[in-house]
Amino acid sequence: MTSPAATPVTQVTSAAAARRRQRSTRLTVATLLLLLSAALVTGTVASGSWLLLVLAAAGAVVLGAAATRITHAELVQSRRDAARDRAAQAQAYRVLAEERSAEHTARVEDLRSRIAEREQALTELGTVLSATQRQAADAARDLATERRRTDRLEEDLLVATRALDAASEQTTDAIMRVAELEQEVDVLRAELDTVTAAWHAAEGRRKHA
Repeated sequence: MTSPAATPVTQVTSAAAARRRQRSTRLTVATLLLLLSAALVTGTVASGSWLLLVLAAAGAVVLGAAATRITHAELVQSRRDAARDRAAQAQAYRVLAEERSAEHTARVEDLRSRIAEREQALTELGTVLSATQRQAADAARDLATERRRTDRLEEDLLVATRALDAASEQTTDAIMRVAELEQEVDVLRAELDTVTAAWHAAEGRRKHA
């Protein structure tokens, strides 16, 4: 893609090419004048007339002076044009350098803006990460507390289970002891009934006697 600042450089180059064509035309005219003066003198010498030779020499001098004038003017103009071209090119390159500097500055500012945005995003993420870490630490402490509480409850449950088992054994022993006592009571009642019956029988016999 062509930079907008390259247009003045292109214009300067085009103008220099046009001036070179113009200088080429002027130099061609000067060369033709010199050739014409030489041909005029040569033709006059061949004729052998001194008057024509003097006139031809004078004309050659005039033509040579004109050619010299054209060449000198072209040399001065070429120097001026070269200086103007150098100044125009320097101006064009200065504009190009300024635009490139502006583009570079814009890119730098854009990069700085992006870096600032990334740094802001990193700061925000750091804040969120810190909050998340605190929440995770709190959750870990709560979990440890619940685990300790669960362990205590399991220990209490184990103790209660052991107590319940012991109570169950005691209850079973008590039931068996009650059954044994009931059997002993039944035996004692039977013995008491037997003794009572024997006593009543003895009393009956004694009254009849």
